[in-house]
Amino acid sequence: MTKSPSSPADLSATEARSLIGRRALSSTELTEACIARVEAIDHAVNALVARNFDAALAGAKAADAAQAQGEPLGPLHGLPFAVKDMIDVAGLPTTFGSELFADNIAKGDDPIVAAMRRAGALPLGKSNNPEWSAGGNTRNRVYGATANPFDLTRTCAGSSGGSAVALACGYAPLATGSDTGGSLRSPAAYCGVVGFRPSPGVVPGNSRGMGFIPLSTSGPMARNVADAGLMLSVLARPDARDPYTHVIDGQTPWDPAGFAALPRRDLSSLRVAMSEDFGFAPTEGLVRRQFRKATAALAPFFGRAETATPDCTGSDRIFAVLRGVLFVGQHGARLEAHPDKMGPNVTENVIEGRSFSADDIADALTRQSALYLRWQEWFKAWDVLVTPAVTISPRNWHELYPAEIDGVATQSYYHWLAMAYASTLVGHPSITVPCGFDENGMPFGLQIIGKRHADREVLAVAAEIEAVLAGLSDFAPKGPDLAALSAARPLSEAENFLNF
Repeated sequence: MTKSPSSPADLSATEARSLIGRRALSSTELTEACIARVEAIDHAVNALVARNFDAALAGAKAADAAQAQGEPLGPLHGLPFAVKDMIDVAGLPTTFGSELFADNIAKGDDPIVAAMRRAGALPLGKSNNPEWSAGGNTRNRVYGATANPFDLTRTCAGSSGGSAVALACGYAPLATGSDTGGSLRSPAAYCGVVGFRPSPGVVPGNSRGMGFIPLSTSGPMARNVADAGLMLSVLARPDARDPYTHVIDGQTPWDPAGFAALPRRDLSSLRVAMSEDFGFAPTEGLVRRQFRKATAALAPFFGRAETATPDCTGSDRIFAVLRGVLFVGQHGARLEAHPDKMGPNVTENVIEGRSFSADDIADALTRQSALYLRWQEWFKAWDVLVTPAVTISPRNWHELYPAEIDGVATQSYYHWLAMAYASTLVGHPSITVPCGFDENGMPFGLQIIGKRHADREVLAVAAEIEAVLAGLSDFAPKGPDLAALSAARPLSEAENFLNF
């Protein structure tokens, strides 16, 4: 049994917004359906860890009343959305998944939430993430683990795992996420939804402690590409507080509205490179096999499709050093003051970061610049690069991180995210789209990467590929079994739900 199309909770954002605009659906009806879905199955997956139901319903009723009075409707009018527990929603907890902030209540909205509200969207609640978004497994000591809705024993990845699960289960048509080494893309792949990492500055943020190191960015998550584009049209606003958001005379070089109106793209005109591993990512054999099946099915639709990859020499080292520097800056003082309240991933990253010398940092920054130049030269011959979204199939959520892949030890707790941080290092827009199921019966995602600042082009190409996949029975997306989730025992009863 898959998700019933008869429930408003399963509508896409664009479908729901169209129905609301035509008065064929009210925001109240949609919000009530989303709340009912959460209440029916969240005990099984633990994705929405703080709830804003009363306020969301009040907002929905106000939205319906405003519409009845003929007031202008925003692009997201009346649409509920989930908010990753890394950013503030006024009156709700913002814990960052950290015991140190378990009782923290936000006094105001993060700029992203404020932008979504201005567009008419309604925050439904906070979605779970790892402590400080460190790592690709969504579990922490405040709220516990979040399970994959397609197999409750397996991880939903992370760090935007709660958002991905919420989307897959029909809690809301849109969700916020953020990404350093794959935190938008990996959970989207594991849950059969869409996660888009934009070029630096397209989605401005003012909460990065080291704003001039743009490894981290927020981005949209949705159940399809068009919905991600619609949400991006709201998030991609002028805000000079982000040093990578270029604001000239109050406007950005990119047209935000364009993300909500994607052009058609002729796949037969595209030069498409396909890579199983970027030449360095520790990719599981199972993933390689599934990727080959998917690209063999897609290749006839492209003008040119060949195996190729940019030169990614040094990527592991560059990412390790720069990530370590970020963690020392963000969490070094906290670790010294509260070592018993900091989890193993954050602790490991701070220790690693402090092991690097000034020479190491200078070398990493120099190598990163050379890496960027190689990617720019390489992309002169290609329009997009297609890869697997993640190096491995989802594993048991009790495993904090994969210590080995196909019997070979990984270098760190984040090494298995190499498929994603390859494009992070050069700042190229990257999107994950669902691509059927792997040999383990788990969702499989393709990553589509474009040229720097070609965000609209990446979305447009992804939408065309999404449409092709929907017509191929072996690769069409399917939702989780809601009846099984409803009947499942509470995840909180699982062994080591909170302790790790």
